[in-house]
Amino acid sequence: MMSVVCAGTLLTSCEDLDSDKYFKDRKTIEVVFQDKTQSEEWLAYAYSFLKGSNAEVTSKGGTGNGDGSWNPFCFADDMYYGDRDNTFGDSKDATWASYNSFRLGEYDEGVGQNSWINCYKGIYQASVFIHNIYMNKEMTADEIEDYRGQARFVRAYYYWLLLRKYGPVPIMPDEGADYTKSYDELAIPRSTYEEVVDYISKEMIQAAKEIKYVHRDEGNAARPTKGACLATRALAYIYAASPLANGQLQNGSHPAGVTDDAAKQLVNKDGTHLLSLTYDESKWARAAAACKDVMNLNAYELFHVAKVTVATDDAPITIEPYDDGDFSTKNWPDGYKDIDPCLSYRNLFNGAVTAADNPELIFSRVANLSSKDNSFGAGALVIHEMPVSLGGWNTHGMTQKMCDAYYQKDGTDIPGKDSEMNGGDGSDRRTGWTTRRDYKDYPPLRANVSLQYADREPRFYASVSFNGCVWETVDDPSSSNRNRQIFYYRAGGNGYLNAFSYLRTGIGIKKWYNPHEYINDTENRYSNIREKAETAIRYADILLMYAEALNELDGTYQVESWDGTQTYTISRDENEIKKGIRPVRCRAGLPDYTEAEYADKSVLRSKIKRERMIEFMGEGRRYFDLRRWMDAPIEESKPIYGLNVFQTASNKDEFQKVIPTYNLQSTFSDKMYFWPISHSELKRNKNLTQNPGWTYND
Repeated sequence: MMSVVCAGTLLTSCEDLDSDKYFKDRKTIEVVFQDKTQSEEWLAYAYSFLKGSNAEVTSKGGTGNGDGSWNPFCFADDMYYGDRDNTFGDSKDATWASYNSFRLGEYDEGVGQNSWINCYKGIYQASVFIHNIYMNKEMTADEIEDYRGQARFVRAYYYWLLLRKYGPVPIMPDEGADYTKSYDELAIPRSTYEEVVDYISKEMIQAAKEIKYVHRDEGNAARPTKGACLATRALAYIYAASPLANGQLQNGSHPAGVTDDAAKQLVNKDGTHLLSLTYDESKWARAAAACKDVMNLNAYELFHVAKVTVATDDAPITIEPYDDGDFSTKNWPDGYKDIDPCLSYRNLFNGAVTAADNPELIFSRVANLSSKDNSFGAGALVIHEMPVSLGGWNTHGMTQKMCDAYYQKDGTDIPGKDSEMNGGDGSDRRTGWTTRRDYKDYPPLRANVSLQYADREPRFYASVSFNGCVWETVDDPSSSNRNRQIFYYRAGGNGYLNAFSYLRTGIGIKKWYNPHEYINDTENRYSNIREKAETAIRYADILLMYAEALNELDGTYQVESWDGTQTYTISRDENEIKKGIRPVRCRAGLPDYTEAEYADKSVLRSKIKRERMIEFMGEGRRYFDLRRWMDAPIEESKPIYGLNVFQTASNKDEFQKVIPTYNLQSTFSDKMYFWPISHSELKRNKNLTQNPGWTYND
């Protein structure tokens, strides 16, 4: 009987690992890995567990498509899905699918277990490949090394996915485990957070050395590159530096009233603390250097679209961004004089550019998020966003908190920002309505739009379906649907009704939508929805993480680059911080922060957090950011607010009043920092400890 890597013994018997039944002994393994086609099939199978419950961008929770998908991370305090806002049915699966149950922590230890299982299955398959691909006789040495690097990347990436969701996890021995041994003999305790991060870092460095490509063509766009390896390493490092895993309350960045109970309680059976209780500032320097490694590849830039001077069906003439005397005077990449910030942001997500042609996209599952193949992917986001009158579900919406986070076009806050939720700054929201005369040269706004939505930043108009917003529909065969203005008043067709298909807050979302998409067959809604690349890792994330890490430093550190070719001097250098912030603000069509804001660490920290909230809305970042920053106990406990959706068009002033949205609920407890480990896994591994707040027994 063969003895190969068997990471799967942690989670299930090896009989459940699909590949094993085809390979009975060492001779069969040799036959498989000597053949190029069979080797490629094995690697493809290792990749296959990245979809479903392990996707980064998904339309909803639930169990569907036969893979047990359950991934609600696009929905934190910024976004919600109304078709699943109530618990329904008697099965546990239905409870997991409920938005309110998720936000209230009313789920059990069985939730999300497919992610754990699938990650370890993928780890197993990748490990077998790494240890056997050298036998291939049909590949060149470079091909073998590149393939091994891909498998090494995907194995480490599974550990990264596990770390974010479950916290520190067991690291399986690289040389494999003898599956003929008992569960007790194979029981492996959880490694510490830092040990898992160090493992990911070392594996990603090795993968980056083995992988031969900085760019992949369209047919291989889902395969990792050197940049994908280094970017994942940077992500792991920034999480390890953040308060949750780094001394928690010692660096002064935590909200008042937040405790470190979760860190104290997360221990192995021998009492080892799995999260650090001691703050180490050098981890921020390490994270900054890892981001710099990606930046120094000179392989990526923020996606941008040239200024439009002649209107087309899907691209109106560019609206001049705010004249700040800085960005407005310079061409890209130093300014926004020659680009269209709204289109630059919109087209990044809506399928207007392929994954291979997108210079900002560092890693994407691409085909796994095909609108036609996966009803939980980016294509389904569009279906759930589109209004009922255009054939959509009309259920994905935005919280008022998120709507208020977007800036005015000059970079100031909207009047009345957060006034009902947090007291705001004492200002009042704008009242009144647009007229065609007032906004005749501003395509996003027609008449009868609340002035609360006027003069906002370009990302707002690329992302938000506000009351009275126009849904650009270029190809819809129904002339009545083309460039249709959509209102969300009660009894107006797209507003409140006694069914699931209405926006609970009266504020919708347009991110991911393409003007060439339409629905003319409700039985086959995906037929005219474009495929869209999942934005698993994009360059804007690296830039903002670089600024975030530098901002936390007081000292100066010498950190070696990933390949040992140079040593970085890392400190809180404001000019370096600007390298991370200015490109994102510029592409967004917004002026830069002031010198006073850059100089104040606390103020800039808040600015960066808000920038991430806006830039990555609906991409699954916010859920994890709130946890790593330890902001979730405050931000996710706040009531959700929206508009008064029970008002009709005849009471439009009342409709625009911000009120609590009582059928969307939210709270936070320490057990919600990490997902629970299922009882079945705890039974199989006697050395595996549960996350704080969750139970061990059925």
